[in-house]
Amino acid sequence: MKKPETIDYAARHESFERWFQTPLGRALLADQRRMLDSDLARLTGARQLQVGISHRLPLATGTDFTQRIMTTPFWSGEISDGVVVCDSHELPFPSDSMDLVVLHHSADFSKSPHEVIREAARVLRGEGTIALIGLNPLSLWGLRRAVSRFREGPWGGRFLFRGRMEDWLHLLGFNIEVSATRFFRLPLQRSGRDVESRLDSRLAGNRILPLGAYYCIMARKRVYAGLPKRPVWGKAKVIALSGTRAIGASRGAHAGKWMQENTE
Repeated sequence: MKKPETIDYAARHESFERWFQTPLGRALLADQRRMLDSDLARLTGARQLQVGISHRLPLATGTDFTQRIMTTPFWSGEISDGVVVCDSHELPFPSDSMDLVVLHHSADFSKSPHEVIREAARVLRGEGTIALIGLNPLSLWGLRRAVSRFREGPWGGRFLFRGRMEDWLHLLGFNIEVSATRFFRLPLQRSGRDVESRLDSRLAGNRILPLGAYYCIMARKRVYAGLPKRPVWGKAKVIALSGTRAIGASRGAHAGKWMQENTE
């Protein structure tokens, strides 16, 4: 019986972070930054949290939040203020403490992707927004990952289906507001990028074509208001009137006063 593969997530995180320094990686990151800056510009609040593979890849830097916090899975000597070292599936923050949570490929590169989504939902306050970015298996990038044994860079990610992510969010009480794929360039470090760049710019606003290299899901956490309990009328609070009706004490007092004033 074949033993399950033991995945070195630390090595895959580092490899993916290095890949973002390549021309294709820089182009992908720039597209993600443009998309988030545009879609999240209207949001304001107290705290913004980015959960990703590295603190060196900041996103949504143009939003109007009082405090921006980032997490990183591994400690290094370059960690600055506002960066917390933790696993993406075990966030050290109180429940309902964040107004915006950005998940930057954190589910793709986690041994517990469902727990990543669950933890993000836990720390997000009611009516807060989650922005989930993941690699799209239904794309040429997903095809390359499927046929190749190479697991460096983005190819070491899980490439989870967008529909599964949406299902998980629905189960955790979210309304999906935006769900689209982006970045239609070929998954190759090669020349001829001008043609691909023009094609990508034309398709960037397409919300239907599901073949982009990555997807972004924007969802809002629902809050259900409890239904008020019906008043329980005790015998001491009920006044019997002539006839068969009995009404509450407050209404009965008001009705009795009205009858007295109109019969004098």
